Amino acid sequence: MSSENTPDDEDTFKILIATDVHLGYLEKNAIRGNDTYQTFEEILQCAKDKKVDFILLGGDLFHDNKPSRRSLHICTTLLRKYCMGDSPVTFNILSDQTTNFNTTQFPWVNYQDENLNISIPVFSIHGNHDDPTGAEGLCALDLLSAAGLVNHFGHSNSVERIEISPILMQKGNTKLALFGLGSIPDERLYRMFVNKQVSMLRPKEDQDDWFNLFTIHQNRSKHGPTNYIPEQFLDDFLDLVVWGHEHECLITPTRNEQQLFYVTQPGSSVATSLSPGEATKKHIGLLRVKGRKMNLQKIPLKTVRQFITQDVVLADYEDLFTPDTHQVTKKVEDLCYAKVTEMIEEAERERLGCPLTPEKPLIRLRVDYSGGFEAFSTSRFSQKFVDRVANPKDIIHFMRRREQKVDFKDEVNVDYSKLVKTVAVEGLRVEDLVKQYFEAAEQKVQLSLLTEQGMGKAIQEFVDKDEKDAIEELIRYQLEKTQRHLQARGVTTEQDIDMEVRQFRDSKKNTTEEENEIREAMNRAKAHRIERGENPEDRNISDELGDVALDSDEGSDPFPPPSRGRGRGGRARGGRGRGRGSTASEPKPAGRACSRKSAAASQSKNIMQAFLAPSQRFFSKVSTSSAAEEITIDDSDEDIPARKVTKPPSRSPSASFSKYSSQSQSQSSRGVDFEDSDDEEAAG
Repeated sequence: MSSENTPDDEDTFKILIATDVHLGYLEKNAIRGNDTYQTFEEILQCAKDKKVDFILLGGDLFHDNKPSRRSLHICTTLLRKYCMGDSPVTFNILSDQTTNFNTTQFPWVNYQDENLNISIPVFSIHGNHDDPTGAEGLCALDLLSAAGLVNHFGHSNSVERIEISPILMQKGNTKLALFGLGSIPDERLYRMFVNKQVSMLRPKEDQDDWFNLFTIHQNRSKHGPTNYIPEQFLDDFLDLVVWGHEHECLITPTRNEQQLFYVTQPGSSVATSLSPGEATKKHIGLLRVKGRKMNLQKIPLKTVRQFITQDVVLADYEDLFTPDTHQVTKKVEDLCYAKVTEMIEEAERERLGCPLTPEKPLIRLRVDYSGGFEAFSTSRFSQKFVDRVANPKDIIHFMRRREQKVDFKDEVNVDYSKLVKTVAVEGLRVEDLVKQYFEAAEQKVQLSLLTEQGMGKAIQEFVDKDEKDAIEELIRYQLEKTQRHLQARGVTTEQDIDMEVRQFRDSKKNTTEEENEIREAMNRAKAHRIERGENPEDRNISDELGDVALDSDEGSDPFPPPSRGRGRGGRARGGRGRGRGSTASEPKPAGRACSRKSAAASQSKNIMQAFLAPSQRFFSKVSTSSAAEEITIDDSDEDIPARKVTKPPSRSPSASFSKYSSQSQSQSSRGVDFEDSDDEEAAG
């Protein structure tokens, strides 16, 4: 059936999908200060033009955990401008909203609030940049939620077990189950998946009638043994996974052949690092869901500043110069000047006919000067392009191949390609560097009192959130606890003390007890800051930083850019009835507990043992039936006007849930169709 004969109708959900907006990134930069705000306005304008049912954000709406007043003001202004109005909302919420929106004193969807006039609801999870902090566990999204502008969902209150309860929506005959999980430290979430401490709730009735959409904000690329979330960990009843946190735009849905769901990675809407993954064209997605079928259309963003990167290996230009050539540095600089000029001219050609694109592009030339070449002055070189590029201080990035010694027994047949390898040593997060250092350090300089995870977290808090007492308080807290342990054991000799301290440290590694201790130490540091009368809202150290390698798209980069700043730590308008829904039959998640209260320590469990457990949940799958004929839905700009609906009852129908185990049979086949055209859609 052609798209002309399948217009949007009363059974079709239209959802605008975007992730990693990073409002406020470089907001004090004279050239790039407004980039994030202009692109966010373009996203909202596109949602209004397309007459979407709602907007789904995949985390990191704000770049800073403590957004500046300017960021909050502009975000609030734009949401009020584009998401409030008289246009009807034509879908209903069937689930228990007190469970879905448990971070606010107004636990119901904003468009059903009798005091608000919402035309486009915004549903968002939190990311690692705007994650909840403090004793109350609040984040910037909670401020917007309390103001009635954003529906914050996917926040887990427990560190022992996660139960993800979906927002159940219905439009006409289409039923949509929206799951969400805000950012959680990857190592902890990885361990919880392995220990089967993460479960998803599903409606007990008509499970196969629901389209299951899941939004997550975690590492997708592997940064370490447990520093990512494999797709195989996710339940196989899902239909589509919207993956946030990764900045490379891979928005075209890809099928996971093992779990039989599709994954879309919209990527960031602004370049926050000068890595190759950020150079791909930025898009948002227009998702249509009708019944159990979906259609994802790519929409290019036109207000995104151009970013062009190129690699140059000086050793490949033997016909022009060698390290022994007279004035070789001058010749290398001339080559780089020609390359940068070509890149600027390429950007100017691409920008023709697109007035919304900022004039000055981002340019990054990565120069491999291995083999005896010398680096020239980048500051002097940058002066030649001050008026032509948006990042004059970071145009040139010098890098060098690191030589690695390879042991070989056969001295005749030597594979010389293995003697020199390119090793990515830059662009890592702070905690990754700490872990790598102590893993490679000699035994005499290994940590004996603190764990690598604790030290990494303390340094991250110090760098990311300016907690000056984080490291000192962690050391003091661990020292006090270790002393009490030694006194209780009655250890007296120096040799026994050293052995007991190491055993005490190793017994806590990768356990909930370790996380609770780290959290308690960080809370103490925050309490000391508050006692001194310091106001964290007035500090915004990120505004003065340059280009920072933030997200994990740099993991596959053989020559990543230097990380000069902080790493990453690292959710039918039918009248005005509140319609919160009745309580589900399953027990509700536990309420928010004070973050200073330590949970009971859980027994340490080896991850490899979990993988070897009899369940083998990651490899035991049932084949599905053949895919049915896919439905194509009209993606033209002419939408059928939304139909006015009457006021719904004050309480929505309740839905009961059942826990889902990935051991169960996979559901019926599912299909996907998506639009690849970039030149037919205008994003406002």
